[in-house]
Amino acid sequence: MGPTDATSAEKRDYIGVEAGDVHLTTTAARQRRAHRWRLLRDPHAWTALGVAGGACVFSFGLVYVGYFAHVLHVARRAPVRPSGPGCLLLFGKHAPGGRIDPEFRDRLRRAAEVWQRQPGRPLLLMGGGFDGSTSEAELARRALLEAGVADTATLLLDTESRDTLQNLRNARELLRAHPQAGPAVLLSSRYHLARCALFARNLGLDAELCAAEARLPWRPSTLWRLAGEAAYVCWTDLGTRWARLVRHRGMLERVS
Repeated sequence: MGPTDATSAEKRDYIGVEAGDVHLTTTAARQRRAHRWRLLRDPHAWTALGVAGGACVFSFGLVYVGYFAHVLHVARRAPVRPSGPGCLLLFGKHAPGGRIDPEFRDRLRRAAEVWQRQPGRPLLLMGGGFDGSTSEAELARRALLEAGVADTATLLLDTESRDTLQNLRNARELLRAHPQAGPAVLLSSRYHLARCALFARNLGLDAELCAAEARLPWRPSTLWRLAGEAAYVCWTDLGTRWARLVRHRGMLERVS
């Protein structure tokens, strides 16, 4: 085979790999959308949305403003170093084709730093995959080992969960199976921490927060994410409060 043929073969191989990655990524994206639609088709979710929406309308938006202020406060004030020695729960992030984006990279960097300050601390890596793709938890494990976390470290993996609530439900079961892991430390991006804290409280988890970024980045995309998180926290929290008030067992089972 001559140089030209070799180059053509390499090009074909490269194109084949890229095409496979694109197909896998597209399929995974479809499955993520399907998962979200399944959640939205839940009638209890719509009841909670009606309660939250009604509260926002009748308060002329003040209820939503209050939740936005809360999410922003948590995002700004969250510490970067845990005060206790508990198990570090690292929230994964969608990584199409195994590509880790800057937000996920920040979470991994912080997790490695926290572990290096206290090497005995167990880590629980959370996040599944779609369509047979490598799970977020496995990607995190590989990245942390490359970042200097020892292969003898206590690394627990949850490779099944597909959203924040499932992350924490599975984490609760894993922590019960490993009581020596102690209380939980929730590590995620700043904009995401208020949701994590809310779900942890609903699930009865004793937890503190740890922010991935040194400080909250001020850019349009951050404000958009904070606005979305405020809406989600408002929806979930008011729906849960309503379910407790009327003792709606079906709704409560969705968040506990």
